[in-house]
Amino acid sequence: MTEAMRKILQQCRDNGDFDAVIDAVPYAGLLGIKLHSMDLQPTFILPANKDNIGNPILPAIHGGVIAGCMETSAALHLLMTMESIALPKIIDFSIDYLRAGRLQDTFVSCQVWRQGSRVANVAINAWQTDPGEPIATARAHFLLVQE
Repeated sequence: MTEAMRKILQQCRDNGDFDAVIDAVPYAGLLGIKLHSMDLQPTFILPANKDNIGNPILPAIHGGVIAGCMETSAALHLLMTMESIALPKIIDFSIDYLRAGRLQDTFVSCQVWRQGSRVANVAINAWQTDPGEPIATARAHFLLVQE
């Protein structure tokens, strides 16, 4: 991680506004991922975007966009909630698609199941209208980089 990114992350942690961190991740910017709320835990939003459609007949969001959003959200979640200032590196990602992701805003929340000194296990849920009806669930394992 560059020194400039370290400064951005520290400023965001100090003032509680993580938009600059999300904007510094190019893939998050490409997809349009934003921080929706920071109540008890970060919740991210993938705004509806016609460029993210995979099935134009339904229309439905492309599965790769959903997976990419979930993986990126999990990495950002760890970055926001950990003491470390190093971006976690993905080891493994497994996703279950439960229903079609329609062309509407998609929300993503993450829960750290277990975090050791080197590895973190994260559960990720994506939904559109009701958190109790997820469109996808995923599990990710991240390597926590020691600096």
